[in-house]
Amino acid sequence: MFNQTNNLLHFLTYRTPDKFLNAFDAYAADGNLRSVKIISSLILVVSGISRVLVFLFYEEAIKIQGYDQLSINNWFQLAFCAVFFGISAYLTPKQLSLRHKKIIVLAFVALFLTSSFNISYIISLHNTKNTLFVFLVGIVTASLFFAIEYQQMKLLVVYIIALYFSATQFSELDNQQKIVNFMAGIILGIVLLSFSRYSYYFKSSHFVKIKELEQKNIEIAHLNNQRGEILSFVAHDLRAPLNNIEALSQMMLLEKGDDGEAKMIYSSALQAKNIINDLIEAVRANQPELQKETFDLNPYLQKIVYKWETNTNRKIIFSQATERLRLSANASKLERVIDNLISNALKFSAVDKEINVLASKVKNKALISVKDYGIGIPPELQSHIFEQFSKAGRKGLRGEKSIGLGLHISYKIIEQHQGELLVSSVENQGTTFTIQLPLV
Repeated sequence: MFNQTNNLLHFLTYRTPDKFLNAFDAYAADGNLRSVKIISSLILVVSGISRVLVFLFYEEAIKIQGYDQLSINNWFQLAFCAVFFGISAYLTPKQLSLRHKKIIVLAFVALFLTSSFNISYIISLHNTKNTLFVFLVGIVTASLFFAIEYQQMKLLVVYIIALYFSATQFSELDNQQKIVNFMAGIILGIVLLSFSRYSYYFKSSHFVKIKELEQKNIEIAHLNNQRGEILSFVAHDLRAPLNNIEALSQMMLLEKGDDGEAKMIYSSALQAKNIINDLIEAVRANQPELQKETFDLNPYLQKIVYKWETNTNRKIIFSQATERLRLSANASKLERVIDNLISNALKFSAVDKEINVLASKVKNKALISVKDYGIGIPPELQSHIFEQFSKAGRKGLRGEKSIGLGLHISYKIIEQHQGELLVSSVENQGTTFTIQLPLV
C-alpha cells in the first residue's frame, strides 16, 4: 500500500529532468499543436455533418430534447474549432514561439472541455442516466492526446471545478444536490489531473530514454573513433621498426643461408606486419571505393593455388569450373580473402590432409569454395566467426595464433563486392567456406 502511494505521488509530481526539459518542452509543444489540428478537424467534420443533417431533417431534429441548447453548442464547436484548425494548419511550428504554442494548446483544451461539459450538462437536463459520459470522453481525450505541464494542468483543473460549480449554482437544484454536484466536479478535476500526469509521465520518460540512448550512441561512436585513431597511430608507428627487422632478417638469411634464428625473426616480423595490417583494415571508418577490373575466374584461382603449392608442402587440389566465369572485382582484395581462407584451412587441418579449392556457377553467381578436412568449427562458435575480434578465434593445430580479424575483414571485403561469404562445418570432419559473387 505504501509503495502504491509512493508510485502515485511520483506520477503526480513527476517533472522532466532539467537536462532534457527544454528539448521536451519544444517536442511536446509541437506534438500538442499537431493534436490540436487533428482533433479540431475531426470536430469540424462531425459538427459540419450534424449541421447538414439538421438542415435536411429539420422537422425531426427540432423534436430532440434540448435541441436549442445543443444547436448553440454545435455552432460554438464549429466556430472555435475553425479558428484553431486555421491556426494549427496555416502557421508552421517555426512561426510560433514556445510560449504562443502553449497558450494556443491551453486555450483549445479549455474550450474543448467546455464544449464537452456543455453537451453533458444539456443531456443531463433531460436524461440523468447520461449525465457525465460526454464530459468524461472529453477529459480522457484531453489527457491522452496532450502532454501538458503540471502548472498548466492545475489551471485547467481549477477551471473545470469552477465551471462545474457555476453550472450547479444557476441550476434549479436544492442545496444538497448542489453540494453533491460540486463534489463531483472536484472528483472530475482530480481524474483529469491524474490521467494527464500519467500521460505526461510516459511521454516525457519515453522522450528522455530516447535522448539518453542518442547520447550513448554519440559517446560510443566517439569512443570507437578514438579507438580507431589510437590503433591506427600505434600500427603506423610499429610498421617502420618491423620493416627494419624484416629487412635485417632477410639479409641474415642471405648471408647465413638456412639459419633457424634468422628464419624465426623473419617469420615473426612478417606475422606482426600482417596483424598490424589487419588492425588498420578493421578500424578504418571509411572504406575506400573498390577499384574493380574484369577477369576470368579459372586462371585467376589457378595462379593463387599455384602460389600456395609453391610456398607450402601441402596438397591443394583446384577444380576448375566447366565454363568460363567472368567477374568484376578488386583482384588484390579478393586474393586476400582467398589467401585467408586457404591459410585457415591449412592451419586447422593435419599436414597429410588435402585442401580443395573449387570454382563453380549457380544461376548468375560464381562460387569459390575452400574445403578442408580438419577439426571443424563447433556449432556454438559458427555464428561468431565473422565478428570483429571474434571470440571464435582459436589457435591452429601447430600453435598458430589468431586475433579474430581475418574472417571479419574477409566478410567485409565480400560485402563490398555485393557478395556473400558462407560457412558450413562439422566438427572433426572439416569446414567449407563459400564465396558467392555476381557474374558479369
